[in-house]
Amino acid sequence: MKRFLILISITLFVSCSTKHRDPTARTGTTNDSVLYYYTIAKDRNNPLTQRHNAVNKAFRFLKEDQKDTLYFPVLYQKSFIHFTAKEYDSLLVFNDLLIGQPSKNEDNDILARQHYLMAYYYDHIAYKPKKAFHHYNNSKNYKKRINDSSWIGKTLCNMAIIQKNHNDFFGSKETITEALHYLDAKKDSKYISSSYNVLATDHRKLLNYEEAIKYHLKAIATTESDRDRPLYQNNLAATYIDDHKYQEALTLLKEITKDSTLRRNKPEYARVLDNLAYAQWLTNKKVKEEAFLHPLDIRKKNRDRRGQIASYTHLGEYYIKRNPIKAKAYFDSVIQLSKTLNIPRAEKDALKHLMRLAPTNVALRDRYVFLQDSLYAQELKVKTQFAKYKYDDTLKQESILQLEKENAERALEVAKQRNQKIISYATLGLLVLASGFIGYFLMQRTRRIQQQNKIAVLEATYATEAALSRKLHDDFGGKLNHAMMLLQNGADSNEVLDIVEVLYNQSRNFSRKINDVDTGPHFKDLLFGMLGTYCKNTKLYVTGSKEVNWDKISGTSKKTLYKVFQELMTNMQKHSSATMVSIDFEQSKKALGVAYVDNGVGASKADIQNKNGLWNTEKRIVAINGSINFESEKGNGFKAHIKIPN
Repeated sequence: MKRFLILISITLFVSCSTKHRDPTARTGTTNDSVLYYYTIAKDRNNPLTQRHNAVNKAFRFLKEDQKDTLYFPVLYQKSFIHFTAKEYDSLLVFNDLLIGQPSKNEDNDILARQHYLMAYYYDHIAYKPKKAFHHYNNSKNYKKRINDSSWIGKTLCNMAIIQKNHNDFFGSKETITEALHYLDAKKDSKYISSSYNVLATDHRKLLNYEEAIKYHLKAIATTESDRDRPLYQNNLAATYIDDHKYQEALTLLKEITKDSTLRRNKPEYARVLDNLAYAQWLTNKKVKEEAFLHPLDIRKKNRDRRGQIASYTHLGEYYIKRNPIKAKAYFDSVIQLSKTLNIPRAEKDALKHLMRLAPTNVALRDRYVFLQDSLYAQELKVKTQFAKYKYDDTLKQESILQLEKENAERALEVAKQRNQKIISYATLGLLVLASGFIGYFLMQRTRRIQQQNKIAVLEATYATEAALSRKLHDDFGGKLNHAMMLLQNGADSNEVLDIVEVLYNQSRNFSRKINDVDTGPHFKDLLFGMLGTYCKNTKLYVTGSKEVNWDKISGTSKKTLYKVFQELMTNMQKHSSATMVSIDFEQSKKALGVAYVDNGVGASKADIQNKNGLWNTEKRIVAINGSINFESEKGNGFKAHIKIPN
């Protein structure tokens, strides 16, 4: 924390001394005094107490003169000095004075720095990530007005870290990628390497280890900091462990332990030692308990409670088979610490291990399910909030630009006509035109979306009809023609009757397939009955169906789900040679999610695109505003992730 405070103090202070307006042509004793005290307050070589007194005197002179060009720079210095002195209540008061009247403050640089200062306060002091995200974003927007690319990139990097820390990994990837466009390779190498590290972590959490490793290596290659390099290397080793590349992890971790810089950073050194012991244990090497206890002792001495959670977790895993009682004690320590630090994900992971030790303990299972559901809901809420904030801010910035454009046009009209009446009419006309355009645009957009949905439905219908037609022609028609030929040639009646019986059964099954789906109270039985018919020689595992409230799902969504499963099961039966099919249901307030997995031969992306049935399935889902994603490779089975509205 101290390092962060020193860093932001130096960065903001030095930058401030060169960026804002520094009026020197002033007259009068009062103006000279303000400038004198303001200069003392800016000078970081002066003691903090002297700077504090100086900025207070400067502010007293300016208190009644908000139009003075130094009023807002003095307010910023006052906020900054209160922050440095840890006088956070005063910081909040003067922050409201500075950014509470943006119409009077036209200094974009001062406003950007004030918002950044408050973002840092909410991020690292008050621990209010949503407010920090808001202020970082405002700081970025003010710097955009003066084209300060480096500042914009650094601010976006901080926003991405907040999203990452709250498990919004897709949003974090998007933000950090935007940050890299603004950062300069020569001036901002520290932030570029940090950005690569964040991007690598995002990919790691999304289980995309190949990309994670690539960006970890980029972070290591671009950093010029001897302190940061072993941190990035340790992150890379952790990714190797997650990807089961234990030898690579061991080689790297052994190399890091020799780094003299790392040894001075006790919490990070303990993390390396703990990862090294864990990787050795995973490779079935004989590891003594001391290998885990030593980093735990370092973490306790440095009051690194988050690090202690990792140590206790690894010790619990270490003793699961050797000494279940000890393992339980370590996992209990994880739960206790996670509750103290309010880290429910760590508690959930510990409960997962404890359930292995006590599989009949209903209380553990219920707590695990509760945490899983609440974490999912919380993460979804946070992701939605960040996404909505960025979307709303984009609209706001577009609105500001539009307003600035209108003001410029209005000013030009004033200069040309010098007639207030004409200006009023022109402004009114612009507003009406803008409103009409927006209304027309929204109406056309709505019509276009509706038309696209109609087309999607028609295409899905046409594809289904074509498939049915081919099936009638190829299967049913061929056998019927064969029966007619046998009759004409005087064949044995039993032989003809056998073919007719096959045709009858085929027509009955065909009729069942194309008939409308019963979406009433018996839908669930109908659905699982259909699935069972495809799995006579295949094991079918279904989870989560008991928690689904089928009454909440619309009839259209039920029909679509039924047809989609028909296509997937048909594909499985005809092409995959699967021996096991797993279907997992998970229902949220707005949608039903389904994960389909089979262990068949799989298919390439080109093969999937060439399958009319699967293409038709995607059309059905899109037509009801749902989504379906296929994951498959030759020899690695077949997966489909489905989401349909309730």
